[in-house]
Amino acid sequence: MEPATAGVEPAVVDDRGLPHAALRRVTVVLCVTEIVSWGVMFYAFPVLATSISTAEGWPMVWLVAAFTLALVTSGVCGVWVGRHIDHAGPRNVMTAGSAVAVVAVLALAVAPSLPWFFAAWIVVGAAMSATLYAPAFAAVTGWAGRDARRRIRSLTAITLVAGLASTVFAPLTALLLVHLGWRSSYLVLAVVLLATVPLHAWGLRPRWVSTRSRAEPDTDPTTVASSTADAECVPFDVRAFTLLVVAMALAGFAVYAVVINLVPLLTGNGLTTSQAAVALGVGGVGQVVGRVFYGPVLSRLGPTTRAVTTIAGVVATTGALALWQSPYAFVCVLSFLSGTVRGIFTLIQATAVVDRWGVGDIGHRNGILTGAVTVVAAFAPWVGAVLATVLGSYDATFALLAGLAVVSVLVLLAGARPLRREARGRTVVGS
Repeated sequence: MEPATAGVEPAVVDDRGLPHAALRRVTVVLCVTEIVSWGVMFYAFPVLATSISTAEGWPMVWLVAAFTLALVTSGVCGVWVGRHIDHAGPRNVMTAGSAVAVVAVLALAVAPSLPWFFAAWIVVGAAMSATLYAPAFAAVTGWAGRDARRRIRSLTAITLVAGLASTVFAPLTALLLVHLGWRSSYLVLAVVLLATVPLHAWGLRPRWVSTRSRAEPDTDPTTVASSTADAECVPFDVRAFTLLVVAMALAGFAVYAVVINLVPLLTGNGLTTSQAAVALGVGGVGQVVGRVFYGPVLSRLGPTTRAVTTIAGVVATTGALALWQSPYAFVCVLSFLSGTVRGIFTLIQATAVVDRWGVGDIGHRNGILTGAVTVVAAFAPWVGAVLATVLGSYDATFALLAGLAVVSVLVLLAGARPLRREARGRTVVGS
């Protein structure tokens, strides 16, 4: 790495990435901004929703619809955000996204009517696309260079800290609600969110080499074989990428539908709400464990093997929850394992593109993938409830979700075939 001149941020040189100190600073900044952004824009709403409905007389179904619309907006806008990051880097778009987020949350706080509330959530969704995981993942991936170990360490740190957003912001929001009401709670949270604007502006200063101009992954066996994470790196293939997006969207729907509908499944089979809530919390612990487990264990596998193993875990845990809701201790074990798989899935999603096709156009390609998962996840609560009504039980719904994850595995394997054909004859470590 060439030394940086005094007073100038170090630049990415070729694909070797930032110096370690600069990458650590970027990672720390994103850890802080991600936990705050997730906490204010995502996790505060479930805590405040009932009070908003009661105080304003707005039907809960419409409030949930507004939140769903924000997630859909985030998924759609994420494609443009990704293209911008590829070209100009994450600093400007994430700083602007944070500023827009503050304005949007203030608009929620003063919303005089339900249409205004809907409009504010659309703006929140646009801000989400520029501040949550997708742009953060693209930033770290671009700045980490070709060293998969550095990339995985940074991604794991960000997802571990951001995974605590609900732990920190749900009780904080509840405390604000008790003393201030829902509108003033959002005002206070907007002030907290304001801190992410200067953090992004200051912390994301390293110069950016456009990932649109990066070459396709190095196919020199000695270079590729140095990291199993790069084992399937081949020239970009549209069909394989499309199948990957479809597979991850199907798996993502199953993953997020399970976590959203776990409490109704358990209470419908005789557990109390408190017991179901504890089981859900145990799953949150599993999610953290899964993210810790990913780097030292699963990252050693090829990208297809890693993804198939993870989604097979979704099949197994979801199917088991469909069959067994007792004894209670066993249910908690299943919830823990389901959470572990969910935690790993976040990192699978973050690394799926770069591990197959390298850093080129990572923002755009990752934006499409993350956008697809975000959109289907947005409808998971509603579709889960509809399926339970149509099928007659949440047990049958979970069985169907397990089947959906099986389809995801089959699509993933179909998309991996062209990757293996491209890599055939190369001396690389692959799945």
